[in-house]
This record gives sequence, C-alpha cells and structure tokens, in this order.
Amino acid sequence: MAKFTDIIGQEQLKEHLQNAISMNKVSHAYIINGERSSGKEFIARIFAMALQCEKGGTEPCGECHSCKQAMSNNQPDIIYIGHEKPNTIGVEDIRGQINNDIGIKPYSSPRKIYIMNEGEKMTVQAQNALLKTLEEPPEYAVILILTTNVEALLPTILSRCVVLNMKPVPDAKVKKYLMEELGVPDYKANICVAFARGNIGKAKLLASSEEFEKVKDEAITLVKYINDMEINEIVKAIKKITEYKFDVNDYLDILSVWYRDVLLYKATKDINSLIFKDELQQIRRVADRSTYEGIETIVNALQQAKRRLEANVNFDLTMELLLLTIKEN
Repeated sequence: MAKFTDIIGQEQLKEHLQNAISMNKVSHAYIINGERSSGKEFIARIFAMALQCEKGGTEPCGECHSCKQAMSNNQPDIIYIGHEKPNTIGVEDIRGQINNDIGIKPYSSPRKIYIMNEGEKMTVQAQNALLKTLEEPPEYAVILILTTNVEALLPTILSRCVVLNMKPVPDAKVKKYLMEELGVPDYKANICVAFARGNIGKAKLLASSEEFEKVKDEAITLVKYINDMEINEIVKAIKKITEYKFDVNDYLDILSVWYRDVLLYKATKDINSLIFKDELQQIRRVADRSTYEGIETIVNALQQAKRRLEANVNFDLTMELLLLTIKEN
C-alpha cells in the first residue's frame, strides 16, 4: 500500500498535490513531467487513490473499499488510457477513452480520474481532441498526463494544465534507499547512483538487473580493447548489447561515467571519488595516454550519440561516428 510518504524526494510536488486535496482546490488537469522510470505513475496512482479515498484525508487510507479497488487496479473511476499503436496516442484513443466517456458521471466515487502515460506520444490531432475536453471539463473530472517531454505538448494544452516537474533526487537519498530498502551493497549502490543521476526508478532497475552487471562488464571490456579492434567489430559488439533488454542509452551512460572517471583521475589522482574503483589500472593507463581535450571530446561525443539516436539517426552510422571519435582521442 503506497502513500505520499513513500515517494522519495519530490517534496514540492508532493506538497502541491496534498495541499490541493486538503484545500479542495484540485485542478481538472495536471501534467507530471519527468524522465522515464522516475516514478511519475507511482505518484499519479497515489494522488488518484487519495482523491477517491472514502476517508477523505490527504493520504489514501488503504482500507476503504475504493482504496482496495485501486490497489488491485479495479477502481471503476480511475481510468488508465491505453493506445493501439506502440509509438502514438491517436485521435481515436482520445475520443474513445476520454471524450466519449467523460460525460458519464462517476460510477461510485466523487471524481472520475484519467491517467495517461507517455503523453508525449499524442499526435497533434489527438491533442486538439483532448483540448475540447480540457476547455470545458465536467466538475468531477481530473486528467493526469504523464510525460517525459513536456515540449512535445501544444502550448494550448500546457496553458490549461498545472505542470509539475519531477526533480532529480539527491544522490545520498538514492543511495540510502538502495542500501536500506533493497539491501544493495555499498559498492554496487555507488555505481547505480552514478548512473541513475537522481532518477530513483532507474537506480532501482539497475540495482535489481542481472543484465546491468553483464552490460557494464562488456562496456568496460570494449573500452579496454577499442584501440586494437576494427570499427565493424566494435559496432557488432554494441549490437550484441541490444539483445539484452537494455536501453542503448544506458550503455552509452556506462561509457560516459567511465570516461568521467578517467577525466577525474587525470585531474585529481583521487581514487576515492572514482565510480569504477576496481578498474583503476585501466583508468590510469587511459588517463596517462590521453589529453584533457581528448577525453572531453569523447564525453561530448557520447552525449551527441544519444541525441542522434533520439532523433532516429541510423544506429550503425551513429555508432561508427562515436567509435571513430573514441579511437582518435
């Protein structure tokens, strides 16, 4: 049974939502904007449960009929919006699941709540269809749009919603959570924290992923031997990564953290602040043979590769450009 107190970090966001409940000033539409896996749906579910809770407090009680239904995903007035096509939420999805349904009064609760994940996937037509509902929503309706990219939404949509941005959770809090709640050992917690960059869901995912260990080892092996390998061999090695259920962005993040360690070691010779302490010999070797500019060029090239992949530039081409930069520097 999750409550607002279970949300780690996000103090302003929690305060905003709980104040809205206690002062009875709940908006008809909210956008929760944050990275993938950052806990947007977790927050939306808790907010929806609290709004429908029969006890009427600022936390869901977890004991009333409505809370029990919500916990088993059977609350008839908390509606999750699905979509037919994997990469788009189309106009039919909005009309069928929101516009044609919102006029029907709640079944058993004071409100009717719609939760839409991946709101950035709405087509312009879908957003315009939603706009009609947002302009004159019924008194009882609350629409929660969760998105990883608020810029993908039309200004007219944004102006009719309360936009709440997720903030990165401080590293110390993420580490404490991993060690105390999930029993992750200190060394592994440090690595997960470094990759998660304030994203608690991502940290949790990495901590429990056996594949993360494998991918991390393969990434470091690649960096070790990259100078002796041909480009097509290297692209093949990276393609192999995509056979895991692993996002290539996470793989590029591993490389980024590794090169940041190299840069840090070159600048400070301080072993304690390294993430990959167990790779010290290799880090020292690369730091000694590279220039500051060379390492910074590689770190920038890794970010550039992520941007290219997000813009759907050809995978092989993106990787070849990246790996050439790494080899040259």
